[in-house]
Amino acid sequence: MTENEFIAGLRNHHASAYGKLLDDFQQKVFATCISFVPNKEDAEDIAQEVFVEVFKSIEKFKGQSKLSTWVYRITTNKCLEFIRKRNTKKRFGFMQSILGNEIPLDKTSYFTEMNHPGVILENKEKSQTLFYAINQLPEAQKVVFTLHKVDGKSYQEISAITEKSIASVESLMFRAKKNLQKLLEYFYKNNN
Repeated sequence: MTENEFIAGLRNHHASAYGKLLDDFQQKVFATCISFVPNKEDAEDIAQEVFVEVFKSIEKFKGQSKLSTWVYRITTNKCLEFIRKRNTKKRFGFMQSILGNEIPLDKTSYFTEMNHPGVILENKEKSQTLFYAINQLPEAQKVVFTLHKVDGKSYQEISAITEKSIASVESLMFRAKKNLQKLLEYFYKNNN
């Protein structure tokens, strides 16, 4: 089945096309989700939202990029949307605690699973520290760093997913590395 036939099958709601989409992308989408959101249940929920979005939006796919690029773009956007919502809830919880309507906020509950195949670190604590530092990066740097270093995407793939030039991706990657270095140095200097 060619990619055009595959896309036509998705647009015509053929069960075989949906099955192929899940077979081809389920693990890859989950791996990307857990790269951004290192919690198994949350990553599974986001991956499910990605496929719902793909099913609902396949008519909008213009074919200007590969289908896989479009799916990764949706995945990245869903992950960032989740992170923004989570951060908003944390700020709301912080404000509630200041105002006296305390909502318990467990900062460690977010990092319950660290089984991502692309991240090989000595232990869970170091993984938590790294993911915490990555999540402190500006959004564009976080996306580029995560897609490249954690998901193993090439600069060309990241360029297509983020719709940025390769030079821009390289620049964001350089700044992300510098910022991560500063964040991790600061963390270890102040916590040891």
